[in-house]
Amino acid sequence: QVQLVESGGGLVQAGGSLRLSCAASGRTFSSYAMAWFRQASGKEREFVAAVSWSGGETYYADSVKGRFTVSRENAKKTVSLQMNSLKPEDTAVYYCAAKRGAVVVGGPYDYWGQGTQVTVSS
Repeated sequence: QVQLVESGGGLVQAGGSLRLSCAASGRTFSSYAMAWFRQASGKEREFVAAVSWSGGETYYADSVKGRFTVSRENAKKTVSLQMNSLKPEDTAVYYCAAKRGAVVVGGPYDYWGQGTQVTVSS
């Protein structure tokens, strides 16, 4: 079992930056692929970024490529999402997710956090 807790969301102006963090419990964190998804109000949840168990491979949605960076620290059992050049369309609830083994862009993922709200004002 893995429990995930996100933090770092908030309100920011367009062009600003935020850093989301996801803290994981469990002894085998390093064997999990980790991902970030987001869901805007009235829209379906969408894939944002993912990182392999080693941190050596990263994947991004086209809409965030070049602006967002996903990373992980296995010793601390954390995964982060650095978000730069934020746009109003990035406004959403952001979720951290985990699955054993390799990254599968878009899912499915087995474990989910409760989400953290990111609001970008224009």
